[in-house]
Amino acid sequence: MNKYINKQIKELLKEEDMIAALSNISACIMENYEDLNWAGFYLVKNNELVLGPFQGKVACTHIPFDKGVCGKCYRDKATQRIDNVLEIEDHIACDSNSRSELCVPVIVDDEVIMEIDLDSPNTNRFTLDEEKEMQEASLDIAKAYIENKWPN
Repeated sequence: MNKYINKQIKELLKEEDMIAALSNISACIMENYEDLNWAGFYLVKNNELVLGPFQGKVACTHIPFDKGVCGKCYRDKATQRIDNVLEIEDHIACDSNSRSELCVPVIVDDEVIMEIDLDSPNTNRFTLDEEKEMQEASLDIAKAYIENKWPN
């Protein structure tokens, strides 16, 4: 468990510009968690998930709500911690080396506005502690979204 990551994320959320804040948060996650090949955000725009700030390899730009782990996260409004993405029938492989994924919705007024998405080249990479840390980050991001009147 990384007891400092949520403290760092809270500090980064003092930034009033959404893109600047999310960019630094994705860098913070990448620096604090080992064995990631991608850490970033997908924003809800125009009835799909659209690539937001991230760190890592080139990523899918648009993800429909009815496809992949991110789509399921959106539809269910629930965290998806996938130990082996190859077992997911409609997994979207932006990076063919990815083997596990953690996707956490950021919810405002009962609507998913964005998602935190982490990928790893290792199976069984994400722990319950990391899931809880990213869920806490999600709540903090939602609060900043409201306080800063960030656009959707």
